[in-house]
Amino acid sequence: MLLHIVARGRIGRSPEADLVDRYMKRIGWPTRITELPDTGGKMPERAPNSVLIMLDEKGEQLPSTIFAEKLGRWRDDGRREARFLIGAADGFDDAQRKDADLLIAFGRMTWPHMMARAMLAEQLWRATSILAGHPYHREG
Repeated sequence: MLLHIVARGRIGRSPEADLVDRYMKRIGWPTRITELPDTGGKMPERAPNSVLIMLDEKGEQLPSTIFAEKLGRWRDDGRREARFLIGAADGFDDAQRKDADLLIAFGRMTWPHMMARAMLAEQLWRATSILAGHPYHREG
């Protein structure tokens, strides 16, 4: 299953970009990152049988193990793509949220786009390592 991050805003060369690269390179699953301008731009076509996850302040706050279980279930159910959307500064409106299969939040605080992207990359690495039985994740 392809793990595809579609993010508004350009990350450029920055410490956050280094973190994203570091974690994305560790993931043993196919990955892709698509950057779109803050407004406009063409959303890449979604693969059939994909799942859409939005990072949103109104989303669920999932423990890493539950997030991993969801990814594993989607993979095992034959989903071709898990697409993660990171919105622009104003986030998503209610109409956009209705299209999502899952809304997730990294806490109730507001995070800059670039930090959210780095945190998502780390959580994708963590989730895939949990599913692979890798000792990276420690709970408790």
